[in-house]
Amino acid sequence: MRTGPSDVGTLAAMTDAPTLRRGTPADTPAVFEVFLASARDLAIRNGTPWESTDADLRERLWPLLEHIGAHAAEWWVAESADGEIVGYARSVERGGLLELTEFFVHPDRQSAGVGAALLERAFPADRDQVRAIIATTDLRAQARYYRADTVARFPIVSMEGSPTASGDDPSLEAIRAGAADIDTLRDIERSVLEFDRGDEFGWLLERREGWVYRRDGRPIGFAFVAAEGSGPIAAREAEDQASMLRHVETRAAGLGVRLLSLEVPMVNGVAMRHLLDRGFKIDPFLTLLMSSRPFGQFDRYIGFSPPFVL
Repeated sequence: MRTGPSDVGTLAAMTDAPTLRRGTPADTPAVFEVFLASARDLAIRNGTPWESTDADLRERLWPLLEHIGAHAAEWWVAESADGEIVGYARSVERGGLLELTEFFVHPDRQSAGVGAALLERAFPADRDQVRAIIATTDLRAQARYYRADTVARFPIVSMEGSPTASGDDPSLEAIRAGAADIDTLRDIERSVLEFDRGDEFGWLLERREGWVYRRDGRPIGFAFVAAEGSGPIAAREAEDQASMLRHVETRAAGLGVRLLSLEVPMVNGVAMRHLLDRGFKIDPFLTLLMSSRPFGQFDRYIGFSPPFVL
């Protein structure tokens, strides 16, 4: 039986299945623990080293998770009879693009129908929108995403390297972005992705250095750089990325970043080749962009790091 949203309460009453309810900011600590348990389990099954401490992850991810919680289009949690949160799913909406940001069920409660019910609530298939996921390669999750009417488009890899100052392109003008530049940032992102993150650029500018790049007085791209994570980066023309990435690397080095990690779609040949030539390495843990239809020009785009959203 395929469980729909209206059936969840009935299912819980008939079985020992957790009940579903909307998430609240007070649930953030509990959902973070579900995320940690699920991420560790996936790393073990994939043979990927787990090198981050819980404290490091909390410090790096907490502001982002709080932000998603405050602005989620949908946030649902699965709660056991004793009040323990055993799974959750969230999505954000950006001008017609619905992104599933998180979908995690505690390893002890997986394959019991909890995930399917959460996904139907947080990532509804009947919305007249483009629906997208930055998905792991977990096969069980992949099966659910295909059933949710999305298709894998291409892999995304973390390109990692020690940033060093490099020669700037004298024809490229780098201007530190502020609130007055949000309309420009939105226009550039919309020209590349078809969608833009709107007022969320204000949140980004508070936490990361934002840069607008101009050539001959015309805005050609933007980048965000910070010690805790960089991106997004977008260029109107793919070939401009090499000059922009040299500036990004220089700024990261100036900020004391020891390991610069950039989420690069593997269809972005310019960025991949440039970073490989600069000594960056491909991290073995990759993700996939899945969507309900093709969109955007990802040969000139680098996503937000850590890869919860584009």
